[in-house]
Amino acid sequence: MIPFNKPPYTGSETQYVMDAMQSTKISGDGFYSRKCQQWFEDNLSCKKTLLTPSCTHALELAAILIDVQSGDEIIMPSYTFVSTANAFVLRGAKIVFVDIRPDTMNIDEDKIESAITNKTKAIVPVHYAGVACEMDKIMSLAEKYNLYVIEDAAQGMMSSYKNKKLGTIGDLAAYSFHETKNYTSGGEGGLLLINDSKFIDRAEIIREKGTNRSQFFRGMVDKYTWCDIGSSYLPSELQAAYLWGQLENVDLINQNRLESWNFYFNGLKQLENDNLIQLPQIPNDCKHNAHMFYIKLNNLKVRTELIEYLKEKNIGAVFHYVPLHTSPFGSKHSIFHGIDYFTTIESEKLIRLPLWYGLEKKDILFIIEAIYNFFQK
Repeated sequence: MIPFNKPPYTGSETQYVMDAMQSTKISGDGFYSRKCQQWFEDNLSCKKTLLTPSCTHALELAAILIDVQSGDEIIMPSYTFVSTANAFVLRGAKIVFVDIRPDTMNIDEDKIESAITNKTKAIVPVHYAGVACEMDKIMSLAEKYNLYVIEDAAQGMMSSYKNKKLGTIGDLAAYSFHETKNYTSGGEGGLLLINDSKFIDRAEIIREKGTNRSQFFRGMVDKYTWCDIGSSYLPSELQAAYLWGQLENVDLINQNRLESWNFYFNGLKQLENDNLIQLPQIPNDCKHNAHMFYIKLNNLKVRTELIEYLKEKNIGAVFHYVPLHTSPFGSKHSIFHGIDYFTTIESEKLIRLPLWYGLEKKDILFIIEAIYNFFQK
């Protein structure tokens, strides 16, 4: 069996997790949390980073920080994971979906402006597959209409747009360290990236149940107290220790995934030339991180048949998101602005192939040959 995913593991994670387990502080914001956050701040050159138990929590924190209120409108693509929308629905917002670009599966930057109203609070671009949205246009619109930009960069660590790391362009951003991502903190995990310093103090307070506990431990106040709304957004120190083992090998993991991605791309190119599949497209201004390798078939029927065929060959291939505006809950809390030219039809064509750190070339070759055999049959 070639599974769809295997969580990355480099070997040193075990040592660090055991070390954290034997320390006097395992509930969060300890030695490994500080090391991880410092690594991100040094390597991303952002104002502040805060580890969270998941990317979902990071997005929820961001929604609180920009003070989303009932009736506010948040613009995003419908082709995304439910957490992107949930974080703002929890604050009472209405989600305004716009169509995607078929080349990158990202939000169509040219469809955003017509969706902006006097109720619009923020734009949430989602960097699908670690390929950047057209951020110059999005940031220009945000400045024109005085809107926040929160990057859902769950899949975007180590990717960039015009040499700017994803997550460092908008006001706030979120990374994911779920087991399916390029880097994990032991199953779940996330990171809030703060690019506007005005959010730093309040982010620390909200993350610590609404208290100034972080300032207390730094000796900035002589006692801590309840200052704001908040929740428990601290991950376990065990999660941070596991993540540190990955950050020490960040380039090794990234290069290995890119090699696998390129092996797929070159091996399947002939099928694209024969108009049987479409391969991923990477715009010139974007540097991707090989988060996933997907192909698009000509229609839903062929996709369904190929997934079943690969399953018979013990290959774990899957489709991805069902557009949120077509879901029962999505129809209740959102609208789709404009016409759904591409979101639904393109989502029905896409299939994700196995890709993880350490996937062997012989296994990729087996998958490629199976796809060729499917079309020959």
